[in-house]
Amino acid sequence: MGERVFTNCTAATMVEGGDPYGLIEGAAIAVADSQVAWVGPARDLPQDFAAWPTHDLDGALVTPALIDCHTHIVFGGDRAREFEMRLGGASYEEIARAGGGIVSTVRATRSASDEELLQSALRRVDDLLEDGVAVIEVKSGYGLTIADEMRMLRVARTIERHRPVRIRTTWLAAHALPPEFADRPDAYIDEVAITGLTAAHSEGLVDAVDGFCEGIGFTPTQIRRLFEHARSLGLPAKLHAEQLSDLKGAVLAAEFGALSADHLEYLDPPDVPRLADAGTVAVLLPGAFYALRETKLPPIAALREHGVPIALATDCNPGSSPISSLRLSMNMACTLFQLTPEEALAGVTSNAAAALGLQGEYGTIADGMRADLAVWHTAHPSMLAYWIGGNLLHGRIIAGEFSER
Repeated sequence: MGERVFTNCTAATMVEGGDPYGLIEGAAIAVADSQVAWVGPARDLPQDFAAWPTHDLDGALVTPALIDCHTHIVFGGDRAREFEMRLGGASYEEIARAGGGIVSTVRATRSASDEELLQSALRRVDDLLEDGVAVIEVKSGYGLTIADEMRMLRVARTIERHRPVRIRTTWLAAHALPPEFADRPDAYIDEVAITGLTAAHSEGLVDAVDGFCEGIGFTPTQIRRLFEHARSLGLPAKLHAEQLSDLKGAVLAAEFGALSADHLEYLDPPDVPRLADAGTVAVLLPGAFYALRETKLPPIAALREHGVPIALATDCNPGSSPISSLRLSMNMACTLFQLTPEEALAGVTSNAAAALGLQGEYGTIADGMRADLAVWHTAHPSMLAYWIGGNLLHGRIIAGEFSER
């Protein structure tokens, strides 16, 4: 694209070390070749950019485009009946052990066509785009055969051809044990999760590897074998850890230098320094906390004390987090986890980028970063976490091109 300067705006750059939110009032943002070329007070715009065409944003707030760094957005069916069961007193674990939970979505996903999976996913993607999202991580995990897991990731990759969004795909075959492998979890890890990872990687379908390390999922020993294979392929790890119990999954994630450890309600505070030392991002998922009526909070104080980056995501899925609004997740994180609005916005921009290994491209407004930005009908970034529902988005700047909502 050609050069352009966006003017008459307030920029929340999310660059650390300056004002809260990295806020610049009366800002100008110069973009060229899909990247930010300069950002700062308009009065300081360098002469090199003075002759570039301008676009007046009418006093809007501009932030980095938001990033949903943990979703299960490709799936078949729904689990509304299980929602009723939970309201009647059944626990998530009880439903799963009775044949519901993840396995019920596996049945629906296996029976859905590729087109049905794509169209249902696009509806949820559209919800996220309305919240200013430009990057979405999509996990497999509802196929639980090599063919169906790979099919899910192919559908996820296809989303980029239909919507202006960057998709990162994660191999989550170690999500649940399918009925055909009942009581044979080690065989499943070897024959499906590990063998399938090799096939999916050879087809270019995998950006990272994940697992569900829980009593109703897989043990740390089983996940370790998967992560060792991922390491041999040069793939980074992520992990569902300490959602329902403390199996030391986060410790395992840190050992492998994982991009992120996610959920973490039952994370033991003494284990937090291991995440800090490994540079592993803590991804909090308040939607699942809310939907499951969890009461044990993640160790927020310890994460702050040790400087562990905190990211947020929707965890959009049909069972434990039927949410497709990242701004709602921001509000929940502030209300339920007592994050500040600034922490919440960092959690869906700079820290979310780090949770996907994209911190060199996304998450801040700075020279050389990708010019994917969100333009908001509000003067201050705290509004994004404060206001529940509705739509605050004025427009999107994708690869430097503005489009009005």
